[in-house]
Amino acid sequence: MFTRRLTRTIALISLLALRLPADAADALVSVTGVILDATSGAPLPARLYLQRDDGKWFFAKSAATNGTAVRYEKFRSATVSEMHTTLSAHPFVAELPAGRYTAIVERGKEYFPLTNQFTIAPPPTTPGTPAAPAALRLPLRRWVDMSSRGWFSGDTHVHRAPAELPNVLLAEDVNVTHPMVHWTTVSTIAPAQSPQNMKGDFGDRPVSVDATHAWHPRNTEYEIFKVGAKPHTLGAVVIINHKTPFTQTALPLGPIARQARAEGALLDMEKHSWPWSFVILPVLGLDLFELSNNHIWRTEYAVRSFGVPAPPWMKLAGGGGETERDWVSYNLQTWYALLNCGFRLRPTASTGNGVHPVPLGFSRVYVNCPEGFSYDAWMKGLGEGRSFVTTGPMLLAKVPTLNVNPARGAKPTLRVTGETHSEQRLATLEILLNGEVVQRLTPANQPQPNGSFTSAFSADVEFTGSSWLAVRCFENRPGDRFRFAHTAPWWFEIEGRPLRPKREHVDWFVARTEEEIRRNTGVIPAEGLTEFQAALAAWKKIQASAQ
Repeated sequence: MFTRRLTRTIALISLLALRLPADAADALVSVTGVILDATSGAPLPARLYLQRDDGKWFFAKSAATNGTAVRYEKFRSATVSEMHTTLSAHPFVAELPAGRYTAIVERGKEYFPLTNQFTIAPPPTTPGTPAAPAALRLPLRRWVDMSSRGWFSGDTHVHRAPAELPNVLLAEDVNVTHPMVHWTTVSTIAPAQSPQNMKGDFGDRPVSVDATHAWHPRNTEYEIFKVGAKPHTLGAVVIINHKTPFTQTALPLGPIARQARAEGALLDMEKHSWPWSFVILPVLGLDLFELSNNHIWRTEYAVRSFGVPAPPWMKLAGGGGETERDWVSYNLQTWYALLNCGFRLRPTASTGNGVHPVPLGFSRVYVNCPEGFSYDAWMKGLGEGRSFVTTGPMLLAKVPTLNVNPARGAKPTLRVTGETHSEQRLATLEILLNGEVVQRLTPANQPQPNGSFTSAFSADVEFTGSSWLAVRCFENRPGDRFRFAHTAPWWFEIEGRPLRPKREHVDWFVARTEEEIRRNTGVIPAEGLTEFQAALAAWKKIQASAQ
């Protein structure tokens, strides 16, 4: 049986020196390697980290004329950085001085990471004493195959150059992504005219990398930090899968919504803690909510105290962003409250890769495509909420038709069934009804021959009125880190018993909208302020039905 631990091998490698300076310790040695599927032996595209014991990073290149290697360097601090190379499925080469190294290889979420430690000795200096060439063989073991189950992953908000995507999508095994080709940060500059746009005309149709990987070139982010010349943060909204560039400025919002709807686009709140998030929700009629957003990284959690602080009813430390757990809880509790208010926001996931120190697809949304993959089928499933979001575990749940038995006066009930697949043991598995944990199940964590774990589950849930239901799970990692997965909600309507939000939740949304009206009066155009007031009217209507 394979061990589930990361594979560690230690090798002493004496390789052919490229040059022999007076100080042999500084000579560069050409280290070649190949990343393989451990079962089939086929070469794999993947992400490679190379770091010497003194902390210095090194980057590989492709050793094949038809191969590609894309270097990614985002440094925030000694403990917060992302330094890697994404490699095509070809041999690679790295030129390294003598020293002790750690190579880490990862490929998306469905393979075990591989850690390989090796030492490079200085090349011989005696004439006529050649070094024995050697190579790194780096086999990756798959622990789950989601595409064979009809599930395909996506990262719906990235900032990578389109030219890099054929390499990166395959190395990370992300099936769909949406680069922000158009991006404005000033309210008076339309995205189509923004100097921050990616240069080039990429068309308006999906671009296929291969049969199961594609990206769409028409995506826009309004991320407003200035109103005219005045520094004044409003927030962000992401529009994916549209057809023509947006020539409208950020305010008023109405024309943006109308174009997005006319072109079959989806509108994404981006982050829950932006100042204007609860204003734009009723005005734009947003579709998507990022359950895992671009502040969740592979490296150390670092973005604290971002945006509007969490309300007291969430019972979080500080402003709700002091720790990674609090940030995720703030995000989830906001989503639950918005669902209870009647906003049927479907979940998605993003990394902001290209800007942030995080691999593309570290957070990802899996969409069910039962008839096989196509970009259009994937987008349809995303819009319909046939999905789950994950930073690690795989969560497959089924909810049948609601069982109502009025003859016996029984409460409406349903049985939730499913299974999880995880690289490491799950800590918790929970069923939520209207945002409350109604059942906390003990994960079975059944060991599998490949070293992973599965947990089958089944539970009956009773209803008292119209409701939504979802499932989530958490997997603990060292250093108080964790990975999680969360399904989209299933909705159930019971005539005469509508879902009513909690008053303290709606009161906060109303207060936030009122604060934004005060903060923006005299700053944003009158048309925009009228829309803010319309948002307040929508929230007060919801407030009237709260309990």
